[in-house]
Amino acid sequence: MYQILKARELTTNIYEMIVKAPRVAKSCLPGQFVIVRANEDSERIPLTICDYDRNEGTITIVFQIVGAGTSFMANLKEGDSFHDFVGPLGCPSEFCTESIEELKKKSIVFVAGGVGTAPVYPQVKWLKENGVNSDVIVGSKTKDLLILEDEMKAVAGNLYVTTDDGSYGRSGMVTKTLQDLVDEGKHYDVCVAIGPMIMMKFVCKLTKELNIPTVVSLNPIMVDGTGMCGACRVTVGDKVKFACVDGPEFDGHLVNFDEAMKRQTLYKTEEGRKYLEAKEGATHHGGCGNC
Repeated sequence: MYQILKARELTTNIYEMIVKAPRVAKSCLPGQFVIVRANEDSERIPLTICDYDRNEGTITIVFQIVGAGTSFMANLKEGDSFHDFVGPLGCPSEFCTESIEELKKKSIVFVAGGVGTAPVYPQVKWLKENGVNSDVIVGSKTKDLLILEDEMKAVAGNLYVTTDDGSYGRSGMVTKTLQDLVDEGKHYDVCVAIGPMIMMKFVCKLTKELNIPTVVSLNPIMVDGTGMCGACRVTVGDKVKFACVDGPEFDGHLVNFDEAMKRQTLYKTEEGRKYLEAKEGATHHGGCGNC
C-alpha cells in the first residue's frame, strides 16, 4: 500500500497528492508517469509525475476529475493509501539524456496549458537544478483555474502567465504570448508544449511557422498505460506509436493531432471501441498487429 502523506485541492476539480513510493522516487526522471489504482477494484489511471523527492521517497501527482476513477481518488485524504502505484513508466524527457553543457547553450521555452502545468514543472525544475534557465508560459482559462504558479516561479528563468479571459497576467491564448515574445525579440532553440491536445496542436502549428523544434507530451490520451487498449495509438511521421510505451514525448511537428483527437473521442464510448475493433481487424488489440 502507498500512503498519501498530503492531499489538497489546488483549484476546482484539480487535486495534488504527495504519495510515499520510495522505489518509484529512487529511479524516476522528469517526463515519466505512474499508474495508480485507488483500490483493488479501481480502474488503472496513468498520471505524469509532477515532482519527486528521492530523500523522502515521495512522488507528487496532480490530477483532474474526469470520470469515476478520478472522482473516487479526489475523496481520498491524508493517511489513506493507494492499492497500486506503479512506475516509473514511459521515457524520460529528452533533456535528461543531453549534455548539460549543450543544454546551457540553448534557449528553451515551455508552454503549459491547464493541468499540463504539472508535468512541465519537474522538467523546468530539473533544468534549474542543473544550471539551465528556461522561459515558461503558463495558460489557463481564468485566474481561478491557474495552478502551481508559485512553484513554477521559483524554478523558471522567466514566467509568463496568461489567461484566456484576461482576468490575470497577459490576455489571450498561450500561442498569442509565444508569438508576442518572439515579436519582442526572443529567440528559442526548442519548445516543449504540454496541455490539452487542441492547445498542443496550435502551439505546434505556430512553432512550425516560427521554425522552432517542438516536443509535445501525449499523456492526455493515455488510458491504461500498457499499449494494450490502443487509445494512445498515434501516427508520428510515417510510423505508428503508442504514447504510453514509446513516449509520452514526441516531435510535435510530426504528430497527427487530428487522428489522435478523433481516437481519443471514440474511446470514450463502448460504441467507439467496437467501431475501432471492426475497422482495424487483426491489428486491434490496440495495436501493432504483431503480438
